[in-house]
Amino acid sequence: MEPSNFRTAILAVLAVGVAALMAPPPAVALETGAREAILLDTETGTVLLDKDADVSMPPASMSKIMTVYLVFERLKDGRLSLDDEFLVSEKAWRKGGSKMFVKVGNRVRIEDLLRGVIVQSGNDACIVLAEGISGSEEAFAEEMTRKAAALGMTGSTFANATGWPDPDQRMTARDLATLAQRIILDFPEYYHYFSETEFVWNDIRQPNRNPILYASVGADGLKTGHTEEAGYGLTASAVQDDRRLVLVLSGLGSEKARAEESERLLNWGFREFGNYALVKPGEVVDEAPVWLGETATVAAVVPDGLTLTLPRKARAEMEVKVVYETPVTAPVAAGQEVGKMIVSFPDGDPIVVSLQAADAVDRLGPIGRISAGLRYLVFGAQ
Repeated sequence: MEPSNFRTAILAVLAVGVAALMAPPPAVALETGAREAILLDTETGTVLLDKDADVSMPPASMSKIMTVYLVFERLKDGRLSLDDEFLVSEKAWRKGGSKMFVKVGNRVRIEDLLRGVIVQSGNDACIVLAEGISGSEEAFAEEMTRKAAALGMTGSTFANATGWPDPDQRMTARDLATLAQRIILDFPEYYHYFSETEFVWNDIRQPNRNPILYASVGADGLKTGHTEEAGYGLTASAVQDDRRLVLVLSGLGSEKARAEESERLLNWGFREFGNYALVKPGEVVDEAPVWLGETATVAAVVPDGLTLTLPRKARAEMEVKVVYETPVTAPVAAGQEVGKMIVSFPDGDPIVVSLQAADAVDRLGPIGRISAGLRYLVFGAQ
């Protein structure tokens, strides 16, 4: 007969650890003049601000981040090198809008083309890269859409490499945030191009249009966008005290509004929220009771650790408890769920984390099981 008692242990919060496991919804409301917006912490995935982040929108030149992603991918796997050169077609040369000012018939190094896209937002440079990689801009746009799907960007489709207005050129703010995180995570060796503040090509010096690079918020990328339909937008990232935030804004009315709102929201995210490491990866949280096992308990751990992003004022009122509905019955496999850790804090939904057995526990033999049963009958649960 197995005991059916319910055991709950209240734990002190541990101010240690590093790895993220899951995150609460934002606990602080903030208004923004952007039509669509999202602000998130990249370590925990916590969304601090969400305004229509899943609404389909024209991304304008922010879609160039996907163009750059596909180039970085080929550089990393060796299909391209920075010194490879692509031919400038007449189509690329004639393209309007923002330009790098490449000349038709010239061959341009990929590294220069990347700077032309990232720093100067050159539509011509995008087309040169697209044609050099896929043969045509249309074929490259199809690859952009496939890659977006592979990255989990379910609201993104592409008709071109530039962000030029097109009914089929659509993204969501959440997808742009996902893409920004993947650029940073997947290509740390190339991400530095996004922090360059100017680039000179064809004797023309052009500054990076990203306003947040010139603010004192720790920004190091990524890309602006603007069309009449899209308004003024920005996908940005900044780091303070080893904590990285990603911000996407769209639909603002002016360059000034874009600059001011991006700085305001990033400062708010760093100021009002903090990351709190509760459990180290593999750290023993508690000893879970085991029924009919060769040991009476097994160490309960959170294998990946737990770090939470919370409003700073909620930190002092946080509660953490461990719950076992019944003792787990032996045999217990290493990695088997043995209980739950529940984290509660004001104005937020509780966070429930799986606790897993650190080691295996074998089942008692027949005599041991009989003895355990007799002890339970005589003394009850212990």
